Amino acid sequence: MSTLIVRDETPADHAGARRVNEAAFSGRQEADIVEALRSQEAAAMSLVAEDGGEIVGHIMFSPVALQGHVGPPLGLGLAPMAVVPSRQRQGIGSRLVWAGLDRCRALGARFVVVLGHAAYYPRFGFVPASRFGLRCEWDAPDEAFMALELADGALRGPAGRVVRYHPAFGAAGD
Repeated sequence: MSTLIVRDETPADHAGARRVNEAAFSGRQEADIVEALRSQEAAAMSLVAEDGGEIVGHIMFSPVALQGHVGPPLGLGLAPMAVVPSRQRQGIGSRLVWAGLDRCRALGARFVVVLGHAAYYPRFGFVPASRFGLRCEWDAPDEAFMALELADGALRGPAGRVVRYHPAFGAAGD
């Protein structure tokens, strides 16, 4: 019987979250980004999925900057989201995303962006960010860079605006 719970990450979970990210992404880059965001206190939220005392999933959200916006960030970037390979396709990732989006709303975020699988994230309401006139700071396929408005009209504005992630995303793996 599964005892899966999704909860806030604690410092005691860091090694487990690192293992999850390294296993899910077959490398260190995403795990290094997570550590960089933590060390720079740039993570808005970090959740883990725990089953029987073992960390089997992890998700992190960090503030993103929207070109032309002055003031505190209004949106968050979902990245990374990982589930250990042996537990994928069991709904763990979905539970992490739904819990994270609920928490984003509670934190007052007005939108969330994600650079991810175009067949996966639409089930949560994400659509290509280009529909809101947004583009990713990196060269990314239109269908892979997606956005979700958490507040109606949050992404209204001129076309061509660039979404910028925290510098830790560009520095990882250097």
